[in-house]
Amino acid sequence: MSLTPLPLISKLSKQVIRILGCNPGVMTLQGTNTYLVGTGERRILIDSGDEDTAPQYIQALQNVLKDENATVEHLIITHWHHDHIGGVKAVEQLIQSSSGEIPTIWKLPLPGNKDKNIFQNNWKKLIDDQVINVVGAEIIVKYTPGHTEDHACLMFNQESNDNILFSGDCILGETTAVFENLSDYMASLKKILLLKPKTIYPGHGPVVEDPVIRITHYINHRNQREMQILETLTDHPTGLSVTDIVKIIYKNTPENLWPAASINISHHLQKLLKEQKVKVIDNNIWYLS
Repeated sequence: MSLTPLPLISKLSKQVIRILGCNPGVMTLQGTNTYLVGTGERRILIDSGDEDTAPQYIQALQNVLKDENATVEHLIITHWHHDHIGGVKAVEQLIQSSSGEIPTIWKLPLPGNKDKNIFQNNWKKLIDDQVINVVGAEIIVKYTPGHTEDHACLMFNQESNDNILFSGDCILGETTAVFENLSDYMASLKKILLLKPKTIYPGHGPVVEDPVIRITHYINHRNQREMQILETLTDHPTGLSVTDIVKIIYKNTPENLWPAASINISHHLQKLLKEQKVKVIDNNIWYLS
């Protein structure tokens, strides 16, 4: 898979600077996109990169903050995955050492208080439609579960009112996204479509300049994948495992991407199971109902 090359640091607008997390990979593409937002001395940082590549990332962030004569007042985490939350401590240490202050860290909580232990000291719980302001930027939280249970997209209000959306991993700059819950994910895609973003700053990959087309493609792609699964099971009435389905549907896809494909297929099957369109024996072999 050929990816669009991205520079380590990119000034996307007067209010937004993208800093790559220095963690490229099969699932992270060019690396996790983090964004420094605002125009004043105190700014918002969206996501923190990965713990494993924190030293390289922190050096890049430090250079940007020095050039901008700025610090981070708010650190917003779009979701719990390690490549977005893993660099939090390193960012905290950087800001404390340079300004003597610790940024407020924001994240939507996981349902059932499953991540209650992290909400202490300077960690705060986001809520849907919450607004966070700094000079030059207003961020509005949009709860968009599906990729994860705690996923947030962020609407960005600015003077030009360009309807910019920070999409986290709900929508990527290249390829399609994985998800934990397909029903929730489809509902979130439709929610984003109603927001009518004109530009998307994704959690991975380049800026999306055609959001409506991209979101519609995501929705259609999931619907087409569901039809493929049903057609594949129709062609194999004796049943198939998830691995069998992946080998058939993703036969032209590099095998190193099959594990991620298996996760998506499994979630598709769980949705179809709830809709009573398929059945399963021993949680392994799947059939049409």
